[in-house]
Amino acid sequence: MAVIYNDEKQIFHLQTKGTSYVMQVVRNKYLLHLYWGKRVQNYCGTRSIILKNRGFAPNPQENDRDFSLDTLPMEYPHGGNGDFRSCAFGIREQNGSRICDLSYVGYEIMKGKPKLEGLPCSFGSEEEVSTLKIHMKDKISGLSVFLLYSVFENADVITRSVVFENRGNSPLTLTKMLSMSVDFRESGFKVMTLYGAHNNERNVDLRPLKSGMVQIESLRGTSSPQQAPFMALLEANASEESGNIYSANFVYSGNFTALAQADAFENVRFQMGMNPWNGEWYLEPNEKFFTPETVMVFSSQGLNGMSQIYHNFYQHNLIRSKFAFQPRPILINNWEATFFDFNEDKLLALADKAAQTGIELFVLDDGWFGHRDNDDSSLGDWVTDKRKLPLGLSHLSDEIHNRGLKFGLWFEPEMISRNSELFRNHPEYALHTEGRPYTFGRGQLVLDLSNGEVCRYVIESVSKVLRETKIDYVKWDMNRHLTDVGSINFPMERQGEIFHRYVLGLYKILEELTTEFPDILFESCSSGGGRFDPGMLYYMPQTWCSDNTDAVCRMKIQYATSFTYPVVTMGAHVSEVPNQQTGRVTPLQTRGQVAMSANFGYEIDLTKLSSEELDEIKKQVAFYKDIRNTIQFGKFYRIKSPFDENVAQWNFVSGDGSQVVAFHFEILSQPAAPIKILKLKGLEADAVYRDISTGYEYGGDELMYSGISIPIEKKDFRSVCFRFVKVN
Repeated sequence: MAVIYNDEKQIFHLQTKGTSYVMQVVRNKYLLHLYWGKRVQNYCGTRSIILKNRGFAPNPQENDRDFSLDTLPMEYPHGGNGDFRSCAFGIREQNGSRICDLSYVGYEIMKGKPKLEGLPCSFGSEEEVSTLKIHMKDKISGLSVFLLYSVFENADVITRSVVFENRGNSPLTLTKMLSMSVDFRESGFKVMTLYGAHNNERNVDLRPLKSGMVQIESLRGTSSPQQAPFMALLEANASEESGNIYSANFVYSGNFTALAQADAFENVRFQMGMNPWNGEWYLEPNEKFFTPETVMVFSSQGLNGMSQIYHNFYQHNLIRSKFAFQPRPILINNWEATFFDFNEDKLLALADKAAQTGIELFVLDDGWFGHRDNDDSSLGDWVTDKRKLPLGLSHLSDEIHNRGLKFGLWFEPEMISRNSELFRNHPEYALHTEGRPYTFGRGQLVLDLSNGEVCRYVIESVSKVLRETKIDYVKWDMNRHLTDVGSINFPMERQGEIFHRYVLGLYKILEELTTEFPDILFESCSSGGGRFDPGMLYYMPQTWCSDNTDAVCRMKIQYATSFTYPVVTMGAHVSEVPNQQTGRVTPLQTRGQVAMSANFGYEIDLTKLSSEELDEIKKQVAFYKDIRNTIQFGKFYRIKSPFDENVAQWNFVSGDGSQVVAFHFEILSQPAAPIKILKLKGLEADAVYRDISTGYEYGGDELMYSGISIPIEKKDFRSVCFRFVKVN
């Protein structure tokens, strides 16, 4: 069973195929955390709580100095009554009181998984998932807190979220609403996070947790390129292939926080949820508030084991698009070929070349609407610019389709330009605090998606284009973060809700559009990978990984993105050289093979390439079509990290194990260079594999344990690809 309850000891034991998670109700009131880690068949009490009098540790009972909330492993800690560590939630009553005291009320175990109102969340059948709902209550305020634990037994995942319900007689304000809190009674962890910036997303940060707190957050209104909504605690000996790892990823596209806090007694508190800064919620009597979901993954097989769990779970239990298991098309995007300077003839000339190379999808990027000759105007005016496309967008789409290509279109629907018809007619649609000057980002403002009227405008204006034109793919961009966050549509006590209401408005828009247009492949983008999070993947099955298309930079970005997200969710393109972001000149082969390690495409002016370069692109396209299913739906294994070495290595194994594709990248040529070895992963040790290029056959054990010698070549930015098929 996925959820076991021992009534005599009041112990809850959650079990997946590889994980156990254990809690206990103590003194018929306090919910304490006992264990999260490798699965145990039966929990019989070995990890019992030992009470000890600690100096300066307050006690809820006057004559019981051994019992203190400040030293106990709390399952969902609250503040104000003796636990001085980071609390999981906070309230403010009408009288100003911020104290809360939760007591255990009861539980419910149900098959399946309830939806979270207005939020994306994982899903599963009644056979796949069971949910434990624990009811806690603060008797004085009347606040009920429902802790939801959904156990995906075979997927090896536990998800957590919280429902707050005001069952009192007066309104109260939620001042902090985290989705997850876990207390470990051990220490010595390393904390892993993914940080970065625009064009430099998802670098790996690994630091020891000795005392105090490691905290990451986003206050930008989105999950942001600066910090990904992910954190992992690694035991001291954990590595790519071995060791215990405890991780969490947040299914949310707004402000978040994640932290690991070590106390004086070598206990560690691990938390994740919505950022409490400007994140309050005014809760009337009988109203409910749902927190976003946290996906919790324990791996006893290192980072690779963790990643395999996330990849499988997101593919099967989070991405709901019909495209989740459909091969993604090879595309060409016109942006770096034309920027804003295009007309129909120029676009069709590019499409003709694309069709000749075997590319399958043509994407028209920014500049097709309003009076958009640069990025200072027209956002919000989703009407075709007849100066550039006098015969209309539908005519262009028909011409593209007549060439055997699918047609895709760029939007930035969450934004509004000061120089636009929409702003001139509805300045109140911009996110803005009354009486304050506007703050501009990239010359644009943000639409107030907390306003239902604005959401309706976005839905209707985008839908009109999608209904009138045959469109197969949409690139949904967002090129600035939220400022001036306030809304004239809400009273003073609800202004702290606007950040979250914006995200709820976005989810409402995405829900309606992706439901009405299920045959369109949606790709999310936020100046690249600035909003790469599980919440967006629920609606859009792939994300543009970064605006930085430099092959060397992309090795790191794609490598780190793979810690939590499947390769099929990553958009990766071959672009011009010198590269616009770095000025680096890398070979077309290397650019191609890095981009082939994800959803493959091009941002390049094919009309200006030599015949030799076009022939190379034809070969790349044909090769990717042969390996596409293995890349997009096989298992991905990291071998050598570009963060640690001058090389990057990884390989893919098809779902049925019949095909293997491996890549070796060497960044800079080195004097007196050692011979590099590529040791494959994920093969069957007793199987035989044939090298497609040479016809030679090798045992799986030899390829994994002995490895392949990589010949030395005096050349920067080189790449080598190996492709094997299983013989027996």
